[in-house]
Amino acid sequence: MSSAYADPALLAEASQRLIRTVDRLEDAAWAEPSGLPGWTRAHVVAHLVLNAEGLSGALGGIVQGEQIPMYPSQEARDQDIEDLAQAEPAELRTRLLAATTDFADALAAVPEDAWPTPIERVPGGRSFRTSSVPDMRMREMEIHHADLDAGYTRADWAPEFAAMVIDSMGKREAWDSPFTARATDADRSWTFGSGAGPTVSGTSADLAWWLTGRGSGAGLTSDDGELPGIEAW
Repeated sequence: MSSAYADPALLAEASQRLIRTVDRLEDAAWAEPSGLPGWTRAHVVAHLVLNAEGLSGALGGIVQGEQIPMYPSQEARDQDIEDLAQAEPAELRTRLLAATTDFADALAAVPEDAWPTPIERVPGGRSFRTSSVPDMRMREMEIHHADLDAGYTRADWAPEFAAMVIDSMGKREAWDSPFTARATDADRSWTFGSGAGPTVSGTSADLAWWLTGRGSGAGLTSDDGELPGIEAW
């Protein structure tokens, strides 16, 4: 399997960091805004729960020789997040712990010859290889952990993880305007779009955060004086 986070220990560490933050949240803080427009902290945790449960179900299907999408539909996925976000904090904490445990077990059960198997996000929708699941889950946990706005930020990301996020953003189908991203804390650059464009410089974490459509580009500079527009991830 080709995955930066195929090592179960790295995923387990990220899960434990997330769970510690969630466990420390006061009950009143769950209904407060997160870093994502329109979502409370409870919405973010609900999404992380359902993401883990959806991936576990899909992985379990692969082990059984079945094709099970992550979600029954985009509409069902969105409504399930809304519904679960209304649950009591104690229920959300318990469900997050169970979901992360079940995900780890489901991932460990996938046989080596099944890693190339495609998984559908929704029936008939976009699909991805089973081998990409560890990286996907790592991005979900680390980025949304920072979205909780509860003390954990992009500055806490390992440089290797930030670089992986930038790599994944480069796989998007289209960019409105071309540009180059240059990491000042690593000897790396990434080209987005085709044609000439400005060079945007900053730390790997600041670049990764901005490339997912978060923040205003704090800590970044552009050699033409303006940062390209970025859509939310």
